[in-house]
Amino acid sequence: QVQLVESGGGLVEAGGSLTLSCAASGRTFSRLGMGWFRQAPGKEREFVSHIRWRGGITYYRDSVKGRFTISRDNAKKKVYLQMNSLKSEDTAVYYCAAVGPDKVYSDTYAFRPTLYDYWGQGTQVTVSS
Repeated sequence: QVQLVESGGGLVEAGGSLTLSCAASGRTFSRLGMGWFRQAPGKEREFVSHIRWRGGITYYRDSVKGRFTISRDNAKKKVYLQMNSLKSEDTAVYYCAAVGPDKVYSDTYAFRPTLYDYWGQGTQVTVSS
């Protein structure tokens, strides 16, 4: 079983930056594909970014490309989401998610919440203008 705990959310002005962290429990972190999703009020949960457990492959939704960076530190069992040039549209609850260890999946599946086996509780990010 994997436990995920997000931190780093808060209130920032438009144009500012935040770094979200996700701490994972267990011994299989290095074999977990990790993703970030977000959910704004009145909207469905949407994919933000993903980093595979092998190969250093990352994915981003178009609206955050060039602004957000996903990374991981396997020694610390953490995944990060560095968010720059934040916009009001980025306001949402951000969720960390993990794919089960050693699971094989194509790039298209990384965008689907159903791929993920573990979810954190979420952390609020609010961007003011």
